Amino acid sequence: MEEIDIALVTKRSIKGIFALTSRTFVVQLVSFASNLLLTIFLSPAIFGVYFVVSAAIAFLSYFSDIGLAAALIQKKEEITQEELRTTFTIQQVLVGTVVILALALSPFIAKFYNLKSEEILLYQALAISFFLSSLKTIPSIILERNLHFEKLVIPQIVEVFFFSVTAVVFAMSGFGVTSFTLAVLARGISGLIAIYAIQPWRIGFGFSKVSAKRLLHFGIPFQANSFLGLIKDDLFVAYLGKALPIAQVGYIGFAQKWAYMPLRLIMDNVIRITFPSFSRLQHEKDVLTKALEKAMFASCYVIFPAVVGLMIMSPYFIHFIPKYQKWEPALFSLFLFSINAGLSSISTPLTNALNAIGKIKVSLYLMIFWTIATWVLTPILIVMYGFNGVAIASALISLSVVAVVIISKRYINFSIVFTTAVPLISTIIMGIVIYFLSGIFAKGLISALFMCVVGALLYFATSFIIAKEQIIADIKLVRDNLKQ
Repeated sequence: MEEIDIALVTKRSIKGIFALTSRTFVVQLVSFASNLLLTIFLSPAIFGVYFVVSAAIAFLSYFSDIGLAAALIQKKEEITQEELRTTFTIQQVLVGTVVILALALSPFIAKFYNLKSEEILLYQALAISFFLSSLKTIPSIILERNLHFEKLVIPQIVEVFFFSVTAVVFAMSGFGVTSFTLAVLARGISGLIAIYAIQPWRIGFGFSKVSAKRLLHFGIPFQANSFLGLIKDDLFVAYLGKALPIAQVGYIGFAQKWAYMPLRLIMDNVIRITFPSFSRLQHEKDVLTKALEKAMFASCYVIFPAVVGLMIMSPYFIHFIPKYQKWEPALFSLFLFSINAGLSSISTPLTNALNAIGKIKVSLYLMIFWTIATWVLTPILIVMYGFNGVAIASALISLSVVAVVIISKRYINFSIVFTTAVPLISTIIMGIVIYFLSGIFAKGLISALFMCVVGALLYFATSFIIAKEQIIADIKLVRDNLKQ
């Protein structure tokens, strides 16, 4: 493992943000195109099956990790081969158990959700893909620990490319849900080959009781946090597959996918970079505070206008894209999930910073609250408002961002005004103008896309006028570190 100082953390973090965001843009572009084609050629019911089955596998997958990977990344001291082999051995024992259990439960899953033979094959393919994914853990840890973010995204690009091309080709050929089955296997195999080509690691087994105990001190609370997230999200989707018609679950999945796309493009990268970076800065409080403010500003700066633009323009695209009118019932849910996405650009970096400085139990308590609120509030709102109740609950619960800010300020003295004021004001101005202009000029797909471009230009111009000095300083910081 490499020894990394503050200057190198700054340099690699900034390069990582640039590399991951630019490369992830390519990934999201491919995903966008494939998702567009898949939603044209496949029915909402098929999407519902994929949504539910994926959630069932995700639920089982959480039993395969006890936070050891996160503990290795967060660890202040350098990690050893003994710790890597201990982590790999424990994980593979757990993964093997979970995969065997998942395959053994196939008949029960098929009966519970009334799945057809080709649909249960998708479930089994996801279980196998999960095993393949577990073999990538150690190379990923090494890259992430050393802040080589520009390399981390390459396997992701490979996986998305193979998944998207396979799914679209077979969907257009009329394979239905089997398109997802073949795509899942293609993704798993290609990603495994790519990660070991980039970061070779000689697979080895071993176990150290001392290392395991030290890592589990952080790992168990971290995994408990993740497990609660599983119960809050993926297990609840599994419940929806039984509580609602499968087509309505498809509407929910459609709305979530599009509303959270800005998060996948920006927030996933911010978390991927800031967790190891903040961990390296955990004993430099002033530097950590500045780093957190920069990360929050960057996420809000992109996500705020993206979700507001999506809320305004999505009705037009629903009507202008051929065969897309079938998704119109999902529009209201998309608006509400977008609210959640916007507020997550504030809460997620804060909980990520709490984890990085070792305050894992604080974020665990927050996750306990969100999990209980989801399971109590959402069923009630489903009874009252049907499938839209899921999104209504999501939007209401996301308002707890206020509590996250108050709690986080006890440990890190950041400025919430500095991080959110400019993006918020610029987004409001952009949203008002585009709302009225679109009603006049958005008469077709091309003109709707042009409105998106106008909105982006207006947003950047407005933010530059409001905070010229701050934006120029940030651009200079990025430019200087990219040159080094």
